[in-house]
Amino acid sequence: MDIISGQKPGASEQHPIARNVSRRNFLRFAGITGASAAIIITGCGKDETDEMDGGVNLGSGDIGVLNYAYALEQLEAAFYTRVAEMPYNNISPLERQYFEEIRDHEIAHRELFKKALANNAIRNLEVDFSAVNFSNRESVLATAKAFEDLGVSAYNGAGKLLTNPDYLLLAGKIVSVEARHAALVRDLIANGSFADNTIVDANGLDRSLNPMEVLAAAAPFVKTRINASNLPTN
Repeated sequence: MDIISGQKPGASEQHPIARNVSRRNFLRFAGITGASAAIIITGCGKDETDEMDGGVNLGSGDIGVLNYAYALEQLEAAFYTRVAEMPYNNISPLERQYFEEIRDHEIAHRELFKKALANNAIRNLEVDFSAVNFSNRESVLATAKAFEDLGVSAYNGAGKLLTNPDYLLLAGKIVSVEARHAALVRDLIANGSFADNTIVDANGLDRSLNPMEVLAAAAPFVKTRINASNLPTN
């Protein structure tokens, strides 16, 4: 991934969210990070970026933040749709139900943002789940955990960037659902890990990440180039 400086992170520079995935599973993810130039942060305008590299510009202000959230919801909805279509080997009826319900939530979130953004919505992103073994429970759960923890951190970090209180209220309602997903997935992996100290600090607060950190962590799973240079920073 090339973010501003043009440097590609190596295995020693793994993102904190990525480290939440079990080491064995993340080796597969890390192996494609260097080759996956999925997100380019540039100073180009929307039209220039779209024309030059087929990417999308999230925009600025509240519209940019909503498009940022919309991009993440597209990624999650695509992942859980794939899980529901290709359930892993020996999946239990209860776990199948869990993933179908999460899929429906993520699709609803995606469509909420699409409707709110109307003509300002970015186009559909092209995803890349080649690092995920959808027939293997461990691989699916590790990816789901990474996505859910990342989603919660993303909303926590983006809330302060919104100026419209209605949008902030919407984000608050969605992040609470994402946190429920994260807790469920974590407990499917290891019972009682739903709120351990890897995500909740000594003050009882969940992790918060800024958009550049989140997009960098999501990059191995997104083929579409995303220009987030116009997003607000405070």
